[in-house]
Amino acid sequence: MFKLVASMTLAASLAAFAQMKTKSSAHQSTDEAKIADALRAGPSFITRDAVIADWPANLKDPNAEYRILRPGKSDWTCLPGIPGYPHDEPMCLDRTSMQWIKDSLADRPVHIDQIGVMYMFSGAWVPDLHGTSSSADHTYHVGPHAMIITPHNEDLAGFNRDGSTGQIYVSHLP
Repeated sequence: MFKLVASMTLAASLAAFAQMKTKSSAHQSTDEAKIADALRAGPSFITRDAVIADWPANLKDPNAEYRILRPGKSDWTCLPGIPGYPHDEPMCLDRTSMQWIKDSLADRPVHIDQIGVMYMFSGAWVPDLHGTSSSADHTYHVGPHAMIITPHNEDLAGFNRDGSTGQIYVSHLP
């Protein structure tokens, strides 16, 4: 199992690095800029047919609607960076992961019945667990990565959970 996860992570990271374009962390304000930002989040075989959506004004609203910026033909949704967040972190989510993020943000019960996958090819900023970050908000940048949610978190229990080491890790999100 570890070799499979390691191979998948390495392949995703290499593909991300090859496709990644450096952009500032400023949030996009036009629909065209939001679409371009969202398209940076995943591999072209995902973004090509994905729905491109925008975040709702109130992420905690259980009835929040994600405005469609570009219709798609697949079960994937790509989102630009979250408005008001200090870092630009666009993402692409499959159907399972999109429902998970909607439920999580709206403080609804989450039910995961199959594996879900998310891409963040522009990376993300995560809390510094060791106090070594020099950033003002005590975070550090994690490069391009893929995320997996599973109905069986116990399957991931044996993996390293510290992303600051530069090694493959699993970040447990409750």
